[in-house]
Amino acid sequence: MSPESTPGWRHKTNAEGRFVRAPSLFRHWVTTDGSSGYRAEPGRYHLYVSYACPWAHRTIIFRRLKKLEDIIGMTVVDPIRDHRGWRFADHDPDPINGFHFLREGYLATDPNHTSGVTVPVLWDKHTSRIVNNESSEIIRMLNTEFDEWGDAGTDFCPRELVDEIDELNAVVYTNVNNGVYKCGFAGSQEAYAASFASLFEALDMLDERLATNRYLLGDALTEADWRLFTTLIRFDAVYVGHFKCNKRRIVDYPNLSGYLRELYQMPHIAGTVNMDHIKRHYYETHLALNPTGIVPAGPDLDFEAPHGRG
Repeated sequence: MSPESTPGWRHKTNAEGRFVRAPSLFRHWVTTDGSSGYRAEPGRYHLYVSYACPWAHRTIIFRRLKKLEDIIGMTVVDPIRDHRGWRFADHDPDPINGFHFLREGYLATDPNHTSGVTVPVLWDKHTSRIVNNESSEIIRMLNTEFDEWGDAGTDFCPRELVDEIDELNAVVYTNVNNGVYKCGFAGSQEAYAASFASLFEALDMLDERLATNRYLLGDALTEADWRLFTTLIRFDAVYVGHFKCNKRRIVDYPNLSGYLRELYQMPHIAGTVNMDHIKRHYYETHLALNPTGIVPAGPDLDFEAPHGRG
């Protein structure tokens, strides 16, 4: 059974063969004052994530950088997703609900849920339901709503930059974060070619931007950088071959490559990157793209090499 027909899969191609990502369904917010119906409290919320998934990786990074490990729990699903969807491994079981599959959490929240099951999931232990499964919104909650207990001095989306961050995020999401998937799961040569061109036009633009900027928006490290990072860290190991994004590798870009290494070498970030989970997930789960399930041994990647961006 191909992953496109599994319960964990929520995407398809349109009549032109273009990859279509379905929207996230649970979009409630946790707020400091509880006006949303979900008050920020220590110990109340739990993240279900995958080290393999770039969208979930964002939330792992923000939980770590905002020093919320003791405030918000986290459970990692198994990197291999079969026809039953994301599952919990025997050596890393679900400590909150005893779920065997993440789909159980979706059905507990909405018994009529029939579409895809994705990570990350922000779970409310008080109401036993999913609060949110949209990574871009979860990281903004982690950035501000738990500052009473986390690192209030670090703001990755300051008010004065939010419009610029949103504008750049839209370009990066469309052409890079989601662009690699639009290449990998294109259903026609024409759709693939268009997505491929847009992807590398965006990467060329970002590399040029980083020739004069320390980070995407200048000297300030923002949410936009971390949203790009989770795609860049997977690019040479997975997207170049598996998703046919092979015009250039990130290592071939003089500025993007150093920028990637700089972000990786920041405190606590290397521990959020699990290349074994990443490679095994893509190559063993997407059997329509890799029928043998063989995981490539390479490439050799040295994220610890000097980044030269001092």
